[in-house]
Amino acid sequence: MLDFSSNVNPLGYPAGARDAIVGALDRITHYPETDSPALVEGLAKYWNVPGAGMLLGNGSTELLHFFGRAAWPGPVTLLTPASHGHLSAFPKAMKVPVNEPDRWPQRGLLVLTHPNQPTGEPLPEPLLRRAVAMREGPVLIDESYIDFTNLESTSRWCESHPNLLVLRSLTAFYGLPGLRVGALIAGDEWMKRLRPRREPWQVGVLAEAAALAAIQDSDFANRSRELVEAERTWLFEQVQEWRGAEFTESVTNYLFARIQQPATEVQDWFLNRKILIRNYTGLPGVEGQAVGFAVRTRAENQRLAEAGKERFCDG
Repeated sequence: MLDFSSNVNPLGYPAGARDAIVGALDRITHYPETDSPALVEGLAKYWNVPGAGMLLGNGSTELLHFFGRAAWPGPVTLLTPASHGHLSAFPKAMKVPVNEPDRWPQRGLLVLTHPNQPTGEPLPEPLLRRAVAMREGPVLIDESYIDFTNLESTSRWCESHPNLLVLRSLTAFYGLPGLRVGALIAGDEWMKRLRPRREPWQVGVLAEAAALAAIQDSDFANRSRELVEAERTWLFEQVQEWRGAEFTESVTNYLFARIQQPATEVQDWFLNRKILIRNYTGLPGVEGQAVGFAVRTRAENQRLAEAGKERFCDG
């Protein structure tokens, strides 16, 4: 079975992460430090942001739910399309298309993904700056997949824009979905509000050890970005032959397509060929039938491309 439904690094995790986990095993008999200061320091240096402006979490999704539950009781606007994780974290949010900035409200919390989930499209920097600088309310930007791209993180704006909060994740890029490590970055005023409400021990000792080892492996990071860019380009060219499928130009490690066939039937058809893909039909902001899948290794991508041609071109 090939899993194209999970947008995790096709290279897996860095080799050093396994050694780090083994080396930390004897520490599981002790409580971790409350706020994982060693990991905060490591990530602050890695992302070039102040450590004092960072909260760690059990993945970016956990931090989304924490923020929605404990930090923001007011109105929320979710820019769509948006992922299921964002919809579950902010179930009562008003939904506004990301490509209609004139409809974005000035007040309340604005939540968006960059690059977009599920389309993989980047938001132009002028539009991002407008979202942050021209609003009265806070802006939460989820950058969980930005490490797969050459985009610059908006976290560099947090010190100059006190209304900005940025989510980062190590889960997908470093192949650690089973360990869960994420971070929320913001200015001093937000940290003063968030820290007293934060539950302790969000990152265990094994996750911390693996994360610290992962971010030190620059070769793994470079190889991952090079592989994803090359394979995304190759796969995007292949799927242009699929009749009745319109693909967005993704910059990250997944592709999204609006299709003219029932997405449930297409998903089941691939499943019968032992290939898992996603069905995005019905997701707010997605019009019509839509599917998505990850970018993986060449051999895996070839199998997906050939199956897709059989479904969309030979029928």
